[in-house]
Amino acid sequence: MMSKLLVRPHAPDPSGSVLEITPQSAGWTHVGFRVIKLAAGETFDGAEPGRETCVVVMSGTAEVTAGDLSFGAIGGRTSVFEDKAPGAVYVPAATTYAVTAANAVELALCTAPGKPGGRARLIAEVDMPRETRGKGTNTRLVRNILPETAPAEGLLVVEVITPGGHWSSYPPHKHDTAAEGEETALEETYYHRLNPPQGFAFQRVYTDDRSLDETVCVQDGDVVMVPRGYHPVGAPHGYDLYYLNVMAGPHRKWIFRNDPAHDWIMRQA
Repeated sequence: MMSKLLVRPHAPDPSGSVLEITPQSAGWTHVGFRVIKLAAGETFDGAEPGRETCVVVMSGTAEVTAGDLSFGAIGGRTSVFEDKAPGAVYVPAATTYAVTAANAVELALCTAPGKPGGRARLIAEVDMPRETRGKGTNTRLVRNILPETAPAEGLLVVEVITPGGHWSSYPPHKHDTAAEGEETALEETYYHRLNPPQGFAFQRVYTDDRSLDETVCVQDGDVVMVPRGYHPVGAPHGYDLYYLNVMAGPHRKWIFRNDPAHDWIMRQA
């Protein structure tokens, strides 16, 4: 039986949507996530009355408008594995936006509760530098698309490439408890892509008391929902893993706690 934490893509609907997660479908409060695939010349029109949106052009090139602003052609990656920042636009709640594909586009719509009145803006490539985290087989490549240092109401968005044979979100960490200065409560989605695409990866989601303890085999295009608990990811040899994370919660700050059983890994010389 398929895990309730796993959401698989489907054939495109008339809007181009191939995957949708809402607070209602996830059984939580904050994070929403959609993947839209557009052919050249196709347009997606969006508006979220009570939710802010981070529009991420994961691959391809698209013209993006929001409210009365036009951001021109953004994106340009041939795939999520190209060493280049994605195109990204922040859209406040209740602001209409449109994305028109110049070529084949894979689009992520990352949402969280928000209030009207903000100003849409382009997230510049220079503000999404690639950084390397970890060492050895815990090395991964990270781009912060919408970090807590950038203006937004609740959203945090980041993308990561985990080379084949490496681990990520590791040592296992969690952010499901509000503890001032020690941990924040954030829901999270992981949108996975694999290179080559016939590959697979593993993600475990588990709590201290093991009331939640699932290990999910993910394929290209899958999402794993993390409502609570630790959530490490492993990429098998030969298959690089990309994932796009969306996080949101009552307080827009990312403070996590490592699993005490495995925290020794971070203290190695």
